[in-house]
Amino acid sequence: MNDNETCGLGLAPATASDYRELARRRLPRHLFDYLDGAAYEEITAQENQQAFRRLRLRQRVMRDVSQLNFATRVLGQNLALPLVLAPLGLAGVMARRAEVQAARAAEGAGVPFCESTVSICSIEEVRAATAAPFWYQLYVMRDRGYARALMARAQAAGCPVLVLTVDLAVMGARYRDIRNGMGGGLSLGGKMAKAWDLASHPRWLLDVAIRGKPLMFGNLTMAVPDAHSLPAFKAWVDSQFDPRITWADLDWVRENWPGKILLKGILDVDDARLAAAAGADGIVVSNHGGRQLDGVAASADALPRIVDAVGDKLEVLLDGGVRSGLDVAKALALGARACMLGRAWGYAVAARGEAGVAHMLSVMRSEMAVALALCGVSDVKALDRSALLDASP
Repeated sequence: MNDNETCGLGLAPATASDYRELARRRLPRHLFDYLDGAAYEEITAQENQQAFRRLRLRQRVMRDVSQLNFATRVLGQNLALPLVLAPLGLAGVMARRAEVQAARAAEGAGVPFCESTVSICSIEEVRAATAAPFWYQLYVMRDRGYARALMARAQAAGCPVLVLTVDLAVMGARYRDIRNGMGGGLSLGGKMAKAWDLASHPRWLLDVAIRGKPLMFGNLTMAVPDAHSLPAFKAWVDSQFDPRITWADLDWVRENWPGKILLKGILDVDDARLAAAAGADGIVVSNHGGRQLDGVAASADALPRIVDAVGDKLEVLLDGGVRSGLDVAKALALGARACMLGRAWGYAVAARGEAGVAHMLSVMRSEMAVALALCGVSDVKALDRSALLDASP
């Protein structure tokens, strides 16, 4: 399939949904399902998008919107758009050295890229390929010594923001991954089906599996004895999620991180208040894209109450279900400072690499422009609940 074709229609990709379809066609099934899937029945992942669909923008006319401003400031950093590329584990198996490609696209668009602890490309590889500072995401691991070493590496790379993921005390069950044998345990027939699936995607095999090596967690090579075994890496990572983590651990993180700290995975008002009391610089209202506990609130539904409770004490971002610039406008109207994009850039990089991510960000900017202009607002920082129908000011 030509790079400019999608959905079998011979048309250029125009939306995140188009990129999703292109990614589905190009990736082996188990990798697409890993990117696309969520926990249990995937209800919360669907609700993340439905929550945005339920929100209605308030169209206003006869206002001067000839000059639109998309710039904002998040955690001391100037952003050309109110967007951040969220940490995406294993991105480098979706496209060749995908984290580097995405970081370059983010740099070109003037938005931050956030490197995942379980990225394929290492902190140092991303740093060598980019000039703009990028953010770093960390889990609070059982091996605190290695977590401390990762923070030191991120500091050495000039990362200004540490995104601490706090909703992974245990791992949610992702049924698509289980069925596809992502954790092992496939029957002989299942292994043969998986091998055929891989063979049926020769472009991915050549571009990623062969030219994209090494396919290992680049930030964890010093922790795992068998540096060439993806299953060994996965077993080590799974063993590091720490159910003992409490708010007191944030003090330990602060002792080892001099920059800004953003807590990702806050969904409850009381937890948001505790985050503010514990000295976090910001929080990300997130349910991990529906990949942890199914049946919880959609991120956009949880956002307004959290903003009302702590929006004057720390910066509030949103993650989950954002697929368009219209969604971004709605999230900002509800009080978010910016939005994190996860699956959206994953689909784009899988489909068309750096060019896909750059195009996806450009499309979102264009969509935001229409939303601002037809809501009669000229600056993203001026968006508030008055831009939504049936929303309290």
